[in-house]
Amino acid sequence: MSETLPDLSCLWEEHTRHEFATRDTEATLATMDDDAYVNHIPVLTGGHGKAALREFYSQRFIPAMPPDTELTPVSRTVGENQIVDEMIFSFTHTQEMPWMLPGVAPTNRRVEVPLVAIVRFRAGKLAHEHIYWDQASVLKQIGLITDESLPVRGAETAHKVLAAGKYATLPPKEPSYD
Repeated sequence: MSETLPDLSCLWEEHTRHEFATRDTEATLATMDDDAYVNHIPVLTGGHGKAALREFYSQRFIPAMPPDTELTPVSRTVGENQIVDEMIFSFTHTQEMPWMLPGVAPTNRRVEVPLVAIVRFRAGKLAHEHIYWDQASVLKQIGLITDESLPVRGAETAHKVLAAGKYATLPPKEPSYD
């Protein structure tokens, strides 16, 4: 008899819906394993275990999300117990965001940055989230990196990812032998 595997995409979408749409800490936590952890790699924010995650989500993440925040899906890879989700994370920096920009006052500047979430599941619940983004690009977009000689790019990184995604859906080009 084969075991029915949970639909990881549905579980992940439910989790992010509670983070970004309903903005409900307890509903977000209900999608997570008791020993789950979140690690925002560029700034080491997040938490481990329900108590730490409750504090994180209720104090530093959900209420610190700018109202115009958007997640634009780019690609998703689903494995047996893990998802890798690529997206564009966009917002206007109108409020303090201790989870992404700890200690940085609002700049009222628009940010668009590619973001990758690696999400592991255990027994139908989220076990961990490893979240990656280019912090230098974010800092450039909010005006904290201004040196043009540095190899740092801003929103054009997100635009290029989105443009590449459009081309990825085109049929393959026939080789030319001319």
